[in-house]
Amino acid sequence: MSSEHVERRLAAILAADVAGSCRLIGIDEEGTLAQLKALRKKLFDSKIVEHHGRVVKNTGDGALVEFGSVVDAVRCAVEIQCGMAEQNIDVPKVKRIEFRIGIHVGDVIFDDNDIFGDGVNIAVRLEGIAEPGGVCMSDDAYRQIRGKVEIACDDMGPQPLKNIAEPIRAWRVRLTGQIPSVVESGSAVSQPQALPLPDKPSIAVLPFQNMSGDPEQEYFADGVVEEIITALSRFKALFVIARNSSFTYKGRAVDVKVVGRELGVRYVLEGSVRKAANRVRITGQLVDAATGAHLWADRFDGGLGDIFDLQDQVTESVVGAIAPAVEKAEIERAKRKPTDSLDAYALYLRGLAKFYQFAGRQANDEALRLFNSAIELDPDFAAAYGRAASCYLIAKTNGWFSGTPNEIAEVKRLAHRAVELGKDDAIALATGGYALVYVVRDPGVGAALIDRALVLNSNLAEAWFSGGWVKVFLGEPEAAIERFARAMRFSPLDARVNGMRAGTAHADFFLGRYDEATSWAAMALQDKPDYQPGLRIAAASNAMAGRLDEAHKAVARLRQLNPALRVSTLKDVCGPYRRAEDLSRYQEGLRQAGLPE
Repeated sequence: MSSEHVERRLAAILAADVAGSCRLIGIDEEGTLAQLKALRKKLFDSKIVEHHGRVVKNTGDGALVEFGSVVDAVRCAVEIQCGMAEQNIDVPKVKRIEFRIGIHVGDVIFDDNDIFGDGVNIAVRLEGIAEPGGVCMSDDAYRQIRGKVEIACDDMGPQPLKNIAEPIRAWRVRLTGQIPSVVESGSAVSQPQALPLPDKPSIAVLPFQNMSGDPEQEYFADGVVEEIITALSRFKALFVIARNSSFTYKGRAVDVKVVGRELGVRYVLEGSVRKAANRVRITGQLVDAATGAHLWADRFDGGLGDIFDLQDQVTESVVGAIAPAVEKAEIERAKRKPTDSLDAYALYLRGLAKFYQFAGRQANDEALRLFNSAIELDPDFAAAYGRAASCYLIAKTNGWFSGTPNEIAEVKRLAHRAVELGKDDAIALATGGYALVYVVRDPGVGAALIDRALVLNSNLAEAWFSGGWVKVFLGEPEAAIERFARAMRFSPLDARVNGMRAGTAHADFFLGRYDEATSWAAMALQDKPDYQPGLRIAAASNAMAGRLDEAHKAVARLRQLNPALRVSTLKDVCGPYRRAEDLSRYQEGLRQAGLPE
């Protein structure tokens, strides 16, 4: 190690650049440079001086600026962007100069009037995901300015940033002319945001229209899409949005460009399914979400017994259009016939339709009945066993599971059959594995099965989600945060996003980051205020952070929902924590929050 002294200091870093500068210079090199120079002198530099900033370096079309206060940095950024918006009112959009600004507060290394380190790198990467004319800041910066600067912000969630080891939670500043956000008590409610495109071909498959003329066949059209998503997600060369997020657009007239921005994908697949007697027709069209251009369209006809082959043909056509370099061997591996029984398959699809409603105990019980009926018709149907086990998992999470030895034995049987029959089926492995962890309380075996599922299908949001919780139980909170971030990226509009947020809150709690934990817990409860895992971690983290009023409110609601809950029975409703100190810390947090012993 070097003994040379390194000067470090805490600073607020503002990184700015001109969006589309190469395009602007290509249109009018001299005019663009002259306009940029004038804007810097008249607006950019004067605002920096006014807010006590120091320009560390100019970077041609951008700048790196240091502030002693993040409040000053954010105020400066907002005033610059508002000033730029005024300057651009009468300028044609193609010729507008628009800045993107990223802000972070953190430790930096100071050397010869320059600054270095992760604090600088994060600010630069946040600038890269900001909208033209927009401001994007890290969660560290947001916590410092909350309640001090009169602006509204939208939570963008954890963002994977290039060359930054872990995803960074980011916030987008709402500026004049943008869609207003809802602000309560100094915080902003999160809204769906434009997500950065992955570094490989990315696609969302929207629900196909049911053209059969029979609403009862809706489950069949949804099942076709589910199988196409599953087949596409097996390709490691692709980034595929999960079914639960794609299906939030069901029944809506949508603009594929908006879908592309909200889900962070380049391509969108639309289509329809017509089922008549024993014939099936599937049509599909692939659209470039950036331009709206249609890249490919086709139709596939066959008998009902050919349904799996027809789905494979759609999958191959899509892959050929967006990732032509995918090897033939990988295409063959992606083909998988889940069952030889079309009747069992129909029952399975009906079960999925009920399961994905997440609508309460009755829907969950009906899904379990349908999965069991599918198993009766095909005792070798691996995914049906896994989904049946998942129904018990949902029941336990919601307090509908009594946990008798017979019930636990049944979950164990279903999970083991799922993984025995589905050694190469990622869904069977992930669902069976998590049931073993959470219900049977066998985290060692279950964790290995989920890891195997992720090797087979790295696009499977469900496996990243359950894998995140397993890492929480195993005492690996940093790894848990990474897995939840991946789950939220693969399925940003998932109905179970509250579980992903609550899981992140648990991980932060066990890392001793109580402020972060309370923030994630609050987000987990936004849409589902009675979600018990979210209430539990909200109570514990607020108590440990010294916010006893908030902690007491959460415990009061918990006791209304679950009067039998006590500190001593916490282990019965939580997962199998491997580290005794984790459970003890959780119990202490709830004890301080007012939960009876």
